[in-house]
Amino acid sequence: MKTLTIAFLLLLASHLGYSQHWKYYRGEVSVAIGTSHFLGELGGANTLGSKGITGFKDLEFKLTRPSVAVGYRYFLTPMFAIKGDLTYARLNGDDALTTETFRNNRNLHFRSPAIEFSGRFEFYPMREYFGHLYRSKGIIGKKVRRISPYMFIGIGGFWFNPKAKYNGKWVKLAPLETEGVKYKKIAVSMPFGAGFKYALSRQMSIGLEMGLRYTTTDYIDDVSTTYIDKSNASEMEQYLANPALNNISDSDDSYATNPGQQRGGATENDSFLLTMLTFNYKFLKGRNNLPKF
Repeated sequence: MKTLTIAFLLLLASHLGYSQHWKYYRGEVSVAIGTSHFLGELGGANTLGSKGITGFKDLEFKLTRPSVAVGYRYFLTPMFAIKGDLTYARLNGDDALTTETFRNNRNLHFRSPAIEFSGRFEFYPMREYFGHLYRSKGIIGKKVRRISPYMFIGIGGFWFNPKAKYNGKWVKLAPLETEGVKYKKIAVSMPFGAGFKYALSRQMSIGLEMGLRYTTTDYIDDVSTTYIDKSNASEMEQYLANPALNNISDSDDSYATNPGQQRGGATENDSFLLTMLTFNYKFLKGRNNLPKF
């Protein structure tokens, strides 16, 4: 009876120790590298373009570009955390990679950096667990669990600067007002997605994350509304505003690139997708105060 009582007390102490154990690892730094894909008018699908969630068909793997991020995560509870991130991504689009008639004839292309600072809220339905620190004969603890899936949603701001190539040089497009619109190069982003972490130890983990960024701008690629008359502009401006291949008859109004005809699709804003491999390190707080079980 005495042995059972001692075993019960040890198990109870172990449980109480673990219930508070997460508080010693609340802060976590994260470094990530991965890929970026643009979802907008200048995608690569062989159909008319689409954006957002419906724009996944526009993923053009030939235009896969790098992304990197650093961030800091703080656990409010074992299941909920907040995180701040600074992210750099390269975004590209090119009509030459699609066989869809209108987009291929339009012949537009761009590249742009995206530098984003964002904050987000994370939900962890299941966390990693490493069992009891203290083991005794006859006491069975929980098994080690290394996987931590999570979902996130947040808000941020980002800077972009679209360019296109002319005579071998990359030219900034915003100052040219290719559609007669002066737009801001800073916009709001709304990241959301999911991922998981695999714990290598109590403090270190690696993970994989996929996050979509909705934005409040339709000009990441400098394309949104209609063609305008650029006949009085320089040869460079005329070309960058309308480099059409002219392989479609202008008599067909649905595909014409004359002033007033459709150049982009302003009904939805641009988005981009980031897929990141993460490296995470938890800071240990109060080493001398760790539970003994």
